[in-house]
Amino acid sequence: MTRIEQFEDLRPLLFSIAYRILGSVSEAEDAVQETWLRWTASTTTPVSAKAYLCAAVTRVSINVLRSARLRREHYVGPWLPEPLLGDPYQDPQRSAELADSVSMAALLLLERLSPLERAIFVLREVFAFDFPEIASTVGRSEAACRQLAVRARRHMDEGRPRFEADRKRREELAARFLDAVRDGSVDELRELLAADVQLIGDSGGKAPQFAERIVGVENVARMLAALAAPFARVGGVVQPHQLNGQPGAIFRDQEGKVVNTWTLDILDGQIQIIRSVINPDKLAHLGPLADTWIVLRDTQQARTTTGPRPKPDDVELTELDATRDGSR
Repeated sequence: MTRIEQFEDLRPLLFSIAYRILGSVSEAEDAVQETWLRWTASTTTPVSAKAYLCAAVTRVSINVLRSARLRREHYVGPWLPEPLLGDPYQDPQRSAELADSVSMAALLLLERLSPLERAIFVLREVFAFDFPEIASTVGRSEAACRQLAVRARRHMDEGRPRFEADRKRREELAARFLDAVRDGSVDELRELLAADVQLIGDSGGKAPQFAERIVGVENVARMLAALAAPFARVGGVVQPHQLNGQPGAIFRDQEGKVVNTWTLDILDGQIQIIRSVINPDKLAHLGPLADTWIVLRDTQQARTTTGPRPKPDDVELTELDATRDGSR
């Protein structure tokens, strides 16, 4: 097998390692590309191509994550991982475990770890690397790697996300919820949303956003119901789609361009958290992007000209937390 064939055979695994360490599709793709460059520049033939390439992509990802930390500390509003359509690394026997490890909730927990802890946790707990391999990869002793792994596992266990155990049940509930969103049915939304449901938005200051975080069944239900019908009237489409191994949706404008994505955390028969990514920098890998400012303008116009007159206690939708120039 040639070097190109070896690399392409391992590419899905390399990307999956990098994405879990970085939480970014674009950065993971760059890390894999950098690994390819190192692979082609190497004049030695490693005993194991898999060990060499996995070690290389892990080291590159650790370096990228260290430099990304400062950018994330100064990020405008909540930071969410880039949505992932599908994990290219397939292992049928561990498909459910792998899907949960790439969920938005799990990736946000990984953000609490140091870059080294994060890499060790991913290699050990997700991909079952042994400690000699991990030690060689990160340049630490086996004893140190074991200690870091224990520390990382403790942090992850403290906040480990819980999901509806039955995946089919999750999908059914998500389908009912998205139908209720399309219909603008406040009563149905109230039934499907948890009492303390959260709607979290990531615009990065680069797209319009009504609020960074909306909490409570009444607030979230009214917001969704108020937007659904006018969005549909201007040709908007809510497309159900698995994202990060969880039920979710891709919102598209009348031309089929991507507006934003949702991922849904579902537990005890209700939607617990809705995470909305609308930052265009995080959506480019999904296809052509809509101009969200135009979509919002058209939706607002459809709401005020065609929809019912808002009641005094309706959620106010005209005041934005973000504008084109970043000022209010």
